[in-house]
Amino acid sequence: MSKNKSEYFLNRELSWIEFNKRVLEEAEDKSQPVLERLKFLSIFSTNLDEFFMIRVAGLKRQVRSDVNELTSDKMTAQEQRDSIYEILTPLVEKQYKVFNEEILPELEEHKINFIKYTELNESDKKTVDDYFEDEIFPVLTPLAIDNVHPFPNLINRSLALAIILDDPDTAEVEEKVCVIQIPSNISRFYSIESGNRDSIILLEEIIKANAEKLFFRDEIYRLLCIQDNKKR
Repeated sequence: MSKNKSEYFLNRELSWIEFNKRVLEEAEDKSQPVLERLKFLSIFSTNLDEFFMIRVAGLKRQVRSDVNELTSDKMTAQEQRDSIYEILTPLVEKQYKVFNEEILPELEEHKINFIKYTELNESDKKTVDDYFEDEIFPVLTPLAIDNVHPFPNLINRSLALAIILDDPDTAEVEEKVCVIQIPSNISRFYSIESGNRDSIILLEEIIKANAEKLFFRDEIYRLLCIQDNKKR
C-alpha cells in the first residue's frame, strides 16, 4: 500500500480554514458572554487577514506564474483558490450575520449601541465636531490621485476614505479623487454618554461627517469607505 496516495493527506490551506471555523463556532456559542463572542469574531477576522495576505497571495502568484506543481493531496494552486473561496464565502456571511443579528442587539441590551452621525442630536453633533477639530483634523492628510500622483501606499490592514471631488466653479463635472488614511494612533471608537446609555460612534463616521473642512474650494459629492487591499 503506497503512502503517497493523495487521500492520505489533508490540504494545508483547507485545514487552516477548518481551524478558523472552530474560532467562528466559539463566537456563535450563545452561552459565552457577549464580549467574549465579539472577541472571537475579531480573532476570526484577524486570522483571515493574515491568511489572505500570506497564503492566498502565494497561491495567486503561483497561478499568475503558471506554476503547475501539485500539493501532496494532488491539488493545483487554482483548485486550492477555488476551494478556499467556496468554503470561506458562507463563513464570512455567517460572521456578519452573527455580528449584526446577535452581537449588536445583545450589546444594546447592555445599553451599549453604535450610532451614526446623522442619528446624533445637535448637542452631541457639536461635541463630536469639536473633537474632530481638536484631535483628528491636525493628523489628517488628504492624498490626491491623478496623473501626477499615483495611488498612495496605504498602511497595511487599515481603513481609508476615498473622496471624489468636483470643482464648484466649473460647469463640467471634473472628478478628482483623493484618499484619507484613517489614523491608527486615535481610537476608532468615540463614546458619547446619553442618559443611562453609552453610544459609540466610529472614527470614520466622524471624519466623513466633517470631510468638507479638509477642502477649501472643491465640492465633495461622493464619499466611499474603502479598505486597504491587504495584498490579496
